[in-house]
Amino acid sequence: MIQTSYSNKYSFETGIYRPPSEGGSNSLLVRFTRNCPWNRCTFCGMYKTEKFQVRSVAEIEQDIDAMAAVRDALAALSTQLGHDGKITHQAAMVLLDQHPHLNNHPGFAMLYHWLQSGGKTAFIQDANSLIMKSGKLVKALEYLRKTFPTITRVTSYARSKTILQKSLDDLKAIRQAGLDRLHVGLESGDETVLRNVNKGATSDIHIKGGKKALAAGFQLSEYWMPGLGGKALWKQHAENTARVLSEINPNYIRSRPFRPIPGTPIDGEVDNQTFIVLTHEEQLQELHLTMETLTVTGRVCFDHAGNYWKDRQGRHLFTHSYEGYKFPEEKQWVLNRIEEGLKEHS
Repeated sequence: MIQTSYSNKYSFETGIYRPPSEGGSNSLLVRFTRNCPWNRCTFCGMYKTEKFQVRSVAEIEQDIDAMAAVRDALAALSTQLGHDGKITHQAAMVLLDQHPHLNNHPGFAMLYHWLQSGGKTAFIQDANSLIMKSGKLVKALEYLRKTFPTITRVTSYARSKTILQKSLDDLKAIRQAGLDRLHVGLESGDETVLRNVNKGATSDIHIKGGKKALAAGFQLSEYWMPGLGGKALWKQHAENTARVLSEINPNYIRSRPFRPIPGTPIDGEVDNQTFIVLTHEEQLQELHLTMETLTVTGRVCFDHAGNYWKDRQGRHLFTHSYEGYKFPEEKQWVLNRIEEGLKEHS
């Protein structure tokens, strides 16, 4: 857990993890919960050192107030410096000089850059804040929106099972309170793969949870892991993942290619060769089958450095743009790029 070690009006917590599309100056990171309530996936190395905790609404509101206090202090200093209240480097330097402890504040740089970029989006940390009691989540979201009226989009990680367990009315209330987009880790649509990696959700739960999120009005971003089936299950992983994603038809599908993380259970399987990692060429063959089978009307994104595949000219096959490629319009283009990558190995 990352948090400040002092108590004053500028004290607030900042977690470590967020999607790439919510990083840098893109989103204000606001911590509603700590760590992951499931935390059993065999491929995951995140959130392993702390227990899951739901923060109280009072704690969350105190953090939001502290962030707003930093914003207001920067704006006041900017006005004094003749910068019309704009968030400037000079104002930040004066504030840091006045409060040296902010130099070691894990969230100050994040907040400063977010404010400087216009303060448009926010990401609710940590892994599954939708698990909060609906009324409390609604209250915290409304307070965030009221305190930072420049925010135009709020997003959060969520588990399919948690979405499914919420009533549709509760989900709609949460959406109305200001949570716009859910990031969900599908990983695979294949039952054997999901069971092997201890995902804690079946393909049916993923489908029903995804559809329920869309019915409640959320934008839905589903993540899948090319290569998670290994050499033994690659074909059914590709086909069933495409099937499940097609049934959900989310707004965004995001590729996070499997890499064994040292210390995780699946890394041990790789070491003892009960899990055989796909070669570069086999990954592209699996990816081609997934994309070929996929029938959706959203966007497919390769917005992570793990999507490292290149063509014979050494160029990345896909842009790392957070908006990716529109399907079905750009589906053939994506398939053509995969074929270009395969030519490197022919």
